[in-house]
Amino acid sequence: LTSNRDPVDKMILYLTQLFDPKRIEEGYDLSISGGAGGARLSHSHEKQFFYVLQSLTLWREIAHDMFRLWCLSEDDLLSKDSRYELRDTGQGLQRVQPAPRVSQAMRTILHTTQLKVGQWIGSSVVHLGDNNVPNALVFIDKYTQVSSILNPIVLVLQRLPELCKDHNVAEYVQNAFGGVAKLRRDILIDFFRSAFDGSGADNFFDAGSCIDGRLTSAWHWCQHIAEKPFYPIFKLAGFASFDGEFQK
Repeated sequence: LTSNRDPVDKMILYLTQLFDPKRIEEGYDLSISGGAGGARLSHSHEKQFFYVLQSLTLWREIAHDMFRLWCLSEDDLLSKDSRYELRDTGQGLQRVQPAPRVSQAMRTILHTTQLKVGQWIGSSVVHLGDNNVPNALVFIDKYTQVSSILNPIVLVLQRLPELCKDHNVAEYVQNAFGGVAKLRRDILIDFFRSAFDGSGADNFFDAGSCIDGRLTSAWHWCQHIAEKPFYPIFKLAGFASFDGEFQK
């Protein structure tokens, strides 16, 4: 739980402490527009704030309940009542199989999240047992990747003050980004806008605002990390990849 749930909690804290849904600070507008910068969704600043918050909250609730979901996944995979078929899903030959136990658990988690955030923006469709998420094992694999996305970002943000103890790094951060505080917010706004914009697939069924599509967009952001102006900071902080460990 520490390694999988805590990074989500920290990102929620960054969002709620550094951004105000009712007030737009100059240079920190969360709004996105479909067709601009690859975005497939159009949200105002306030709407995007809550869209990101509800997505992170859902990921947090899934991580918190992962042990039970994992057990239910095994029950679904080994169930004699749920037959599977081998099908080319566009991601290779996959074992496509219904997962009624995990589906029911996800509906409960989604309902809990909706009550917690007070509103729901976008689709509440949960892909499971279809071409997007063929079976319960793929579902588990997808959501155990959340920490692989968020933890490197959190570690970089936390290491910024330590990095800037080096005079040369501090001078670079100040000249290129305007200081540690501004750099931290620049990284976050890029993530909160571009990792939650519905991008990452060719249609709204595969990406967009559905439950599975939110994670697709986040991975799409990760694929383009080397193009970001703050990528050198990630490397200085020891970042290797979203699938690997940080360098000491």
